Amino acid sequence: MPPTSRPLRKLGFLTIGLFDEADPRRGHESTLEIIELGERLGFDSAWLRHRHLQYGISSPVAVMAAASQRTSRIELGTAVIPLGWENPLRLAEDLATVDLLSGGRVNPGVSVGPPMHYDQVKEALYPDTADAEDFSYERVRRLLDFVRGKPATDFSGVEGFEVFSDRVQPQSPGLGSRLWYGGGSLGSARWAGEHGMNFLTSSVVKAEHPEETTDFAEIQLSHVRAFRAAHPDGEAARVSQGLVVIPTDSASPAQRAKYEEFAAKRTPRTASPQGPARLLFAPDIVGTSEEIAERLRAHAAFREIDEVAFALPFTFEHEDYVQILTDMATRLGPALGWQPAG
Repeated sequence: MPPTSRPLRKLGFLTIGLFDEADPRRGHESTLEIIELGERLGFDSAWLRHRHLQYGISSPVAVMAAASQRTSRIELGTAVIPLGWENPLRLAEDLATVDLLSGGRVNPGVSVGPPMHYDQVKEALYPDTADAEDFSYERVRRLLDFVRGKPATDFSGVEGFEVFSDRVQPQSPGLGSRLWYGGGSLGSARWAGEHGMNFLTSSVVKAEHPEETTDFAEIQLSHVRAFRAAHPDGEAARVSQGLVVIPTDSASPAQRAKYEEFAAKRTPRTASPQGPARLLFAPDIVGTSEEIAERLRAHAAFREIDEVAFALPFTFEHEDYVQILTDMATRLGPALGWQPAG
């Protein structure tokens, strides 16, 4: 197998934080316990998915705030916050506040585009401005400007007993360099690079040109290279890859059977581009850590990155996540050349 050209430097994981509608606190507590476990195991980062009007994390910034008070080292990220649901100025305030509380550990990942099922939700979300909202990259640019300290108003100074700033407050030093864009297209990769962001690439990309390759790894590699070519930091620009990998080293026979069934049900969607957007999905990788490491070392995009945030399957039980994360940290990470933090 061709060796990885970049030793794995940072190991992270991504969770959706599912919960039971009848007992939502338990699900959120489970997510926080998993993040605490990740820190004990030496993971570099824990990332939260974002789900609106579903039974997953609807407020990852709030969950990061809670996690920041139960951990001391592990970085906390979002993958990703869909900005179509957010006011960039208010989000900038929340992110900076949590970043300060965490000691500078927040890594906000964002994306653009209309909210999912926009026609059904727009009256609740934007009752007066639904047809005027801008869901383009401009929404990201506004967030970047506010986080990085550009003026939000032309007014500042003292009014009566109150003091006003022309910048979003608080300002958190370094947060502007820890903003990530989650993209699956060549255009989004280039935009993120041009604007000095970091780049999150997941298990979904767009096969935008039917006449070109539909090989997932090759398309993802083209995005990584386009991002770095456009970024001021060039080859040093940060990219994190988020494939679904499920190590089975310490899994019970029942767990292994469940994991293999999960992956098998999702495999047909990886055979060809899906839907009008021509989304191409990477196969889930299930096996021993040595088997997974071998497949990753053969993955064209993985060979050019040194950070990962492996996605945990959405529908497993708490004890499954404990086993998977433990095997990732104690077996898979070291097989890829990674050393636990702390």
